[in-house]
Amino acid sequence: MATTEVERRRGQLAALSIAAVVIIVGVPLWWRTTETYRAWLPVSQIKELANLQLQLSADVEVVFARGTVTPEQQKKVPLTLTQDDEHVVDEDTSLRYRYETKYRTATVMEEDALNQPAAAEADLSLHRLSESPCGSLVVYVIPESSSLLPEDVNVYIGQQRTALLRMGAPMRVGKTLEQLLSHLEPRIKQVLQVMSFSHNDITAALSDRVRLSPGNKESVADSMRAFKSSPGYEITFSLLNPDPKSHRLHWDIESAVQTYIQPLLTKLAPLANFSIDSQTLYYTMLGVNPRFDSSRSIYMLNADSLAHVINPVEARLGSNAASSNPVLNFLLYVPDAHHSPLHIHDHKKQEVPSNAFHSPRWGGIMVYNVDGFYGPEAAFPVDININMAKVMGVFLAQLRLLLGVQSSSPPPGFRVTPCSSAGLADWELDRLMWSRSVENVATATTTITSLAQLLDQIGNIVINDNIAQQVSSAVTSLQMAVAELEAGNLGFALQYSKEAILASERAFFDPSLLHLLYFPDDQKFAIYIPLFLPMCVPILLSLLKIMSEARQRRREKTKKKD
Repeated sequence: MATTEVERRRGQLAALSIAAVVIIVGVPLWWRTTETYRAWLPVSQIKELANLQLQLSADVEVVFARGTVTPEQQKKVPLTLTQDDEHVVDEDTSLRYRYETKYRTATVMEEDALNQPAAAEADLSLHRLSESPCGSLVVYVIPESSSLLPEDVNVYIGQQRTALLRMGAPMRVGKTLEQLLSHLEPRIKQVLQVMSFSHNDITAALSDRVRLSPGNKESVADSMRAFKSSPGYEITFSLLNPDPKSHRLHWDIESAVQTYIQPLLTKLAPLANFSIDSQTLYYTMLGVNPRFDSSRSIYMLNADSLAHVINPVEARLGSNAASSNPVLNFLLYVPDAHHSPLHIHDHKKQEVPSNAFHSPRWGGIMVYNVDGFYGPEAAFPVDININMAKVMGVFLAQLRLLLGVQSSSPPPGFRVTPCSSAGLADWELDRLMWSRSVENVATATTTITSLAQLLDQIGNIVINDNIAQQVSSAVTSLQMAVAELEAGNLGFALQYSKEAILASERAFFDPSLLHLLYFPDDQKFAIYIPLFLPMCVPILLSLLKIMSEARQRRREKTKKKD
């Protein structure tokens, strides 16, 4: 009897010991070794960025020339006025525009510059006196009688960050300074919307985050035409020669790129990196049969058929598989002798003067006719030197559109000088930098908030330290970009926004996020049940038996006491 009791006691102690080891050591060890590692993320800061409140601050300096203000009014300047303009885009996005306008009178050297015979010379002289920082504007108010501007021009916008504004009839000398400034304010704001940024441009830049209103057709069209913001772009120039037996083409593409394209890309260097290559493709057809017009003895490509031109040609172009940057394709097509001359017609059945067209977010194609080189006694193939100035003028205009340099018509009374040899005015660069900064901020916030939501919903995804570092870097860069936009430091804002979008995309597309993405709970049970069930059943039965015996002894003791 005693031996049986000892054996039973020993079995109970063994079962309890095994259960204790399993619960105290085994379960924590198993939990620790099988848990998904998830590094810390700044979730609270990401939630704050999800509710995006952007403030864009622009500095404007208004300079009164001699004869625009009275001596009494001059005593009250210089002065500074600040104006805020708020817009609620949607429930999670709001915009505030702050215009800080400083008023002063012109210096002696500025007066000499304004006495130049032409507005372009005055603009250049004023630029040499003092170069305005990136994102700022200087508006010179000149007398109504000034000969710098023609009678039908009230505002002149040159190549620099300066504008000339004629003193209108309602703003003539004699009014108080407050009345003068109240009349100037809407016109200066109009100049700002042309040279700096407008609400339509900024909302179009937020297209990745908010839904664009259908009423803003021009900005919607511009945003759909231009390539999305990217750290780099690849530009490819292709010469298509479908009939090398008829003509031997020569194009000095290297010299043409250096002369016409490189100045623009140099000026756009703060926005992105650009790489350029060129190629010549033989026996490459457009894939569309042009229609022959017997009345004019020409071949025509209608606007409806242009959409079918790109796909057959694109298959021959090739691409750089080692790069993920967007590619801008510019094709120069020389028709074969049997389909020359070839002209492009628009939707109104009118001949397109440039004989070219562009495709949104893809590139442009120009048709270059050489039928004039075929003489009655021409020996084939005919050597033809392509006029690169004509070709690059078209490609440069298309490149500006595809990169987002908007060429909307100015308001009535405005004169905007054509782009110089650099291909881009200083204020056009600022306008593009404003849009790209906002677009980068919107894209990065959307990417980082989507990643945070994904990681919160799927707990099996591993968050390693590298991803956490990228997310923290993106959040910090976003906060800095928003702060620099608020301070009006456009150059720094653009740089921080580029860093934010790079870090957010590296984190979002990190391959390690997919390791345990498709390892659901039912598969875990299928793996662990055959392992733990044979071990846990005897332990549980032993514990249940021990508990049952303990209750039985408690009942017996209670009966004896009674």
